Formats: sequence, structure tokens, C-alpha cells
Amino acid sequence: MTQAQATPRTGKRVLLAKPRGYCAGVDRAVQTVEEALKLYGAPIYVRKQIVHNKHVVQTLEAKGAIFVEENEEVPEGATVIFSAHGVAPEVYEQARERSLKAIDATCPLVTKVHQEAKRFAAEDYDILLIGHEGHEEVIGTAGEAPAHIQLVDGPDGVDKITVRDPNKVVWLSQTTLSVDETLETVARLKTRLPLLQSPPSDDICYATSNRQHVVKEIAPECDVVIVVGSRNSSNSVRLVEVALDAGARAGHLVDFAHEIEDDWLAGADTVGVTSGASVPDELVQEVLAHLAERGFTGVEEITTANERLTFSLPQELKRDMKAAATARG
Repeated sequence: MTQAQATPRTGKRVLLAKPRGYCAGVDRAVQTVEEALKLYGAPIYVRKQIVHNKHVVQTLEAKGAIFVEENEEVPEGATVIFSAHGVAPEVYEQARERSLKAIDATCPLVTKVHQEAKRFAAEDYDILLIGHEGHEEVIGTAGEAPAHIQLVDGPDGVDKITVRDPNKVVWLSQTTLSVDETLETVARLKTRLPLLQSPPSDDICYATSNRQHVVKEIAPECDVVIVVGSRNSSNSVRLVEVALDAGARAGHLVDFAHEIEDDWLAGADTVGVTSGASVPDELVQEVLAHLAERGFTGVEEITTANERLTFSLPQELKRDMKAAATARG
């Protein structure tokens, strides 16, 4: 029996998922932009959204960050930060050609997948990359070894793949996928390729897995689950899907509390609330306040894991911060 199921139903209540919100990689990426703005002064250019969250991007823009799609939009010699999702090697080359000062805010867990891709490509493996076509993380990872990598976009993509040698095939994955769907994809791949190898360690990041796990715990008790997150956030979109698959009667993704429609709450006794890995907790608190105004005053936090992982800032930024501190004496 889960903690949620053991709770007696008394009136309108909220089951608040924990862990939720910022993961270590997002925290590091956002902090990188903030520290760069303090150290170098505005503007600081950021290639793509630093993390996939509308509020975070708007907040950093107000502080002097300028978000661009490609390096060509950055003035020669300026500072550019690469987003948490990672970039292909050619992006670094473009930055060098334009004399840009590049700071890499790629999540270390994404970097791990890049290193795996390079290693297996060097050993001449065919690499089956499970992920969503067009997602920035997938583009970055595939760019490490384009001749060796094929994208498998979910279980339905399995039948389209072809490999040179069924004895030398490995699968890797985007870090923000649905754990269950990825396992289903791998199972289908293994029926076609029995000797398919797995990555040395799980590619789906701890934060994605943890957030999905707690949503599975609370979903069966929920009339509706509200996930705070942006539509271009893969892990946030997955949380809605996981909630529905696990038994929630409805699920919705919102950037802000004011987007919650009263119709969603009509007849509901229990509302689940969580947030994607790139969402600051202030947005969740605004959702809780919005729900409280509508009678959902009892909030019970359901905890399935405690996260303590932190990542240090990018080396190039830490080096300049240390030099600036030394110069100040």
C-alpha cells in the first residue's frame, strides 16, 4: 500500500509529489547564466533555451541574457553559453571560427551519453539512439557520431532500423524519456536483435526516473494531475503521460497557475501536483495557492526519494570567477 493510498479521503485535498522541479543539471545551467551575467556583464548570449521553461527564460532575459538559435546570431568575440541539452561538435567549431568565448552548460548526465556515443562509434558499433526526433539533446548526441547513430523514436520506430552487424549493436537514450516506454522500445529491439548491448549505466537521468516514480504512486488516487512545465520540456510532457497511464482520471500541463481551468477541478476531490525538472518551485507554490482558493486546502507531500546530487559550475566559468576574485584581492 502506498502512502497516498493509506491516506483517508477527507474533502478536497492535494497530493504534492516529491521530488519535483529543479534537478541538479538545470540548477547548474541556470546558475551558469546568472554567474556569467554577474562576472562579464550583460548581454550574455545563450544558444537555444538554457532549459526548457518559459518562466526561467523570461527571468534570465530580464537580467540581460539574449537567447539565440545559432552561433551566427552572436557578435564575433562575444560570450555564448551552450544549453543544458548539449550540442554537437560542429557547434563548438562554429564558435571557434567566430572567436566566441564558449561556456558549456551541458548537463553532465547528457555529457555521459555523448561520451558513450563516441566510445561505441570508435569501436565501430551501430548505435540505436532512443529519443524524440528534433529534440535538442538528440541532435547533440547524434552529432557526435552521425555515421554510426540511428534514431529510434519509441516502440513504433523499431521496425525501421537496419544494422550492419547484429553482433555489434548498442542502444543509448535521451535522458528525459518515459522509463516504461523506453523499456518497451528496448524489449522490441531485442526481439529483432538478441545480441543488442545496453549502455554501461542507465541513460535516463535520475531526476526523470524519480519524478515519474512518485507520479505513479499518487496517480491512482487523483481525479486530476496538474504538471507544471512547458510544452517543449520532454520530461514535463512525459509526466502527464505517466500520470494517465498510472490511473489518474485526467492530466494537464500548465506553465502558470492562471492556466488551470475551473472545469478541470469540477467534481474533483483529489488533485495531484508535480513539476518538470526545469521548473522553479515558486511556480508550484502559485499553483497550490490557486487550488487553495478553490477549496483544495489540505496538502500532503508524498515523498519517494530524496535527491542530494549537485554539479559544479563549468570549468571555464569557475576559472574566470577565481581570477576575478584574485584580482579584487
